[in-house]
Amino acid sequence: MTSLKTLATAAAIALLSVSAQAQDYKLGDLTIDHPWTRATPPKAAAAGGFVEIHNSGSEADRLVSASSPAAGRTEIHEMAVNDGVMTMRQLENGLEIPANGTAVLKPGSFHIMFMKLNAPITKGQKVPVTLTFEKAGEITVELTAEKIGAKGMDHGKMGDGEMDHSKMKHGDHAGHGKD
Repeated sequence: MTSLKTLATAAAIALLSVSAQAQDYKLGDLTIDHPWTRATPPKAAAAGGFVEIHNSGSEADRLVSASSPAAGRTEIHEMAVNDGVMTMRQLENGLEIPANGTAVLKPGSFHIMFMKLNAPITKGQKVPVTLTFEKAGEITVELTAEKIGAKGMDHGKMGDGEMDHSKMKHGDHAGHGKD
């Protein structure tokens, strides 16, 4: 009987720690889930940030900007591979969050781009970022830093086609023209 109580207690603690890691944020009709980033090498100048944004409203909204004290500049980016060539660009008009839909910012796709990092990001660190939406307004969320090269949060929810930001050169952002 004692081992059954011990097992139940251990299961409850494990469940609480998982739900504490998967903190969700709410702003109007928007829910921001699974905010995370990757730890960076010591001299890295850039990093990516990733979240899922769910819109339960009947009207689309738009993520128009992001800012963070962790970086000199923070932008909303799109990365794509076309004919074997990787391109990355700032989304000048932000990213639409469809009505009753979801926008996923993940490696190899849409993401938050931290440039001119003030210091390396270390595993386990919480990186604050303020997201500004056209209709819902502003919210500050904390991105949990996973290990260098992580493809997703520890509970692993990202899809195929991901690209490792730690192996990309972001120095001068060559190729980031205004479209």
